[in-house]
Amino acid sequence: MKTKNQNKSNAFEKFATHVSKTAGSTTAFIGAFLIVVAWAVSGPVFDYSETWQLVINTGTTIITFLMVFLIQKAQNKDSLAIQLKLNELVASNEFSSNSLVDIENMTEEEMVIIQKYYRRLSELAKKDESIRTSHSIAEAHEQHERKGKSRNSKKTITKSTSTARNTTKK
Repeated sequence: MKTKNQNKSNAFEKFATHVSKTAGSTTAFIGAFLIVVAWAVSGPVFDYSETWQLVINTGTTIITFLMVFLIQKAQNKDSLAIQLKLNELVASNEFSSNSLVDIENMTEEEMVIIQKYYRRLSELAKKDESIRTSHSIAEAHEQHERKGKSRNSKKTITKSTSTARNTTKK
């Protein structure tokens, strides 16, 4: 059974998600634009007074201040969902390196090391004949060599088969 704190948290999450989606809509932009236009047009009526300027400054500051927290809450949830989906993909693929699961909790130095592995994979991929060939971090050299041997043996078998067919046809 959910506690009051969980209900409040869920309500805030739903509110934050709804507000951030609404704030990012075309309608919200047009509304904000029209408010600024109305404020600017009302300038001569209020003789461009300090109070007139203070209205827009205060309004935008308060809205911006509150929106930062709402949008951050919604982004944190979205980011967590994406991380979990990526972790599932990494964990479920037999050729993926499980060291990448939960990488967001690694130190920057550990990430730099992994980045170096990916640079090496990129170099290996550039040497491949096909852009569809893949490698994993943990097995970069082994797998590259194994795939190379496999491709060479398939080429040899294909050449042998085609040579045998050509000989049989003659």
